[in-house]
Amino acid sequence: PLAQGFRAAVACLVTLAAKGDSPLSVSSPAAVGPPAAMPEEAAAAKKPKLEQLRLEPIARLEGTVVLPGSKSLSNRALLLAALSQGTTTVENLLESDDTARMLEALAKVGVDIDEKARHTENRIVIVGNAGPFDVSGQEGPCELFLGNAGTAMRPLAAMVCACKGDFVLDGTARMRERPIQDLTDALSQLGSPVECTQNPPHGGCPPVRVKADGLQGGSCSLSGKISSQYLSALLMTAPLAKSGTTVIEIKDELVSKPYVDMTVGLMRKFGVTVQEEELSTDSSKPRPRYTVASGQMYVSPGTYYVEGDASGASYFIAGAALTGGPVTVMGCGSESVQGDVKFAHMVEKMGATVEWKPNSITVSRKMDGSQPLKGIDEDCGEIPDAAMTLAVLAIAVQDGKPTAIRNVYNWRVKETERMKAICTELGKLGASVEEGRDFCIIQPLPKILPDVEIDTYDDHRMAMVFGLVACCGVPVVIKDPECTAKTFPTYFKELAALVKK
Repeated sequence: PLAQGFRAAVACLVTLAAKGDSPLSVSSPAAVGPPAAMPEEAAAAKKPKLEQLRLEPIARLEGTVVLPGSKSLSNRALLLAALSQGTTTVENLLESDDTARMLEALAKVGVDIDEKARHTENRIVIVGNAGPFDVSGQEGPCELFLGNAGTAMRPLAAMVCACKGDFVLDGTARMRERPIQDLTDALSQLGSPVECTQNPPHGGCPPVRVKADGLQGGSCSLSGKISSQYLSALLMTAPLAKSGTTVIEIKDELVSKPYVDMTVGLMRKFGVTVQEEELSTDSSKPRPRYTVASGQMYVSPGTYYVEGDASGASYFIAGAALTGGPVTVMGCGSESVQGDVKFAHMVEKMGATVEWKPNSITVSRKMDGSQPLKGIDEDCGEIPDAAMTLAVLAIAVQDGKPTAIRNVYNWRVKETERMKAICTELGKLGASVEEGRDFCIIQPLPKILPDVEIDTYDDHRMAMVFGLVACCGVPVVIKDPECTAKTFPTYFKELAALVKK
């Protein structure tokens, strides 16, 4: 359904392009094969894929876009619903590769899932298991293939340790390069025999294997420098532990803390409370300790509505800042539980006008020279995904000052090595970029090179971010545009719908 939806959206754009009404055009399809040793993907890869998408210069974006559900909230909600007592209806579920991998995995461990309205109304119904799962009766290991979905791999790697049975969790070639040993080490401290696979030079990565017989619990410490998803995974699993209270402490510094706050808030909606104590005296370098008291159980809230994706909102917010807008994103606003809404504050610092409502954000900018875009220097450790969108804004800055994006080391362990990918593609556009271990400094670019073919590295955010180059007044070619299916299959359709004709 994802591929069909994408092709339907692009077919519509091709029709408009033929009429001269669309800024998008599509190249001839070409077949693309699966990664080596990934047989689960072979069937999907047999279908022709769109090779590239050419975006004509976009003079102005204007209108309203309704955001799809948040990827992070969607997959967390699916897991907690599966572990809960009672039946949960999940509304506004994101339709994407990542949620598909989570649903497949939950079905494989025995969760009763009603998906009749999934593709038509973004709604599913899950009958909770009232605790961890037991697959010990099945023949052979329970093999969960999770693609390149970190929001499925990390939580499930922790959750299966609290279950019973023999589990193997694997993914794409890139997933086998994404570190997970900090999480498995913490799970070992809690009594699990879990193991990951050493993959030099990347360290301990999937596949993850565990002969599970429940999680003892107790206390553990882990590094928070690479990914906050490890901590979220441990927190969501903690109520399943056998032996009472579980204490989880960050031993250094926690990146992307708003995502953990979101996890704790969601656990509360499903009936589990978490106590937090801050151990750091430096507010810019959080080092929390969390306590999950014994005797708690996940209980269905009945219905859970997934908030619109704040990371996805960043592209339309930036497009409005580049072209003048106004553009309104519906689905997240001043009452959002997602940290990525902070991206709108950064765009405001760059010179755009931002209007907040509880469930929406509207961005505009005067294009008569009285409201120029300005370079900024920002710590983006809390919002690394949305921070990618600053890269294209940076080359369009009009005050001559560079834009520094700092504290984003974990770009290097995402769907691709994002630091190198961003710097490489900006360089192809003609930009001057200084790359550091956890930062990049981007100089404004008076003349952006046209018709550059942007490599997307099978990374949905690379495709969406660099699609905004068209908002800088030049045509751009996005290779493998279908990779947006990971989180936002209809992204280019939504972008085209905002183009003011």
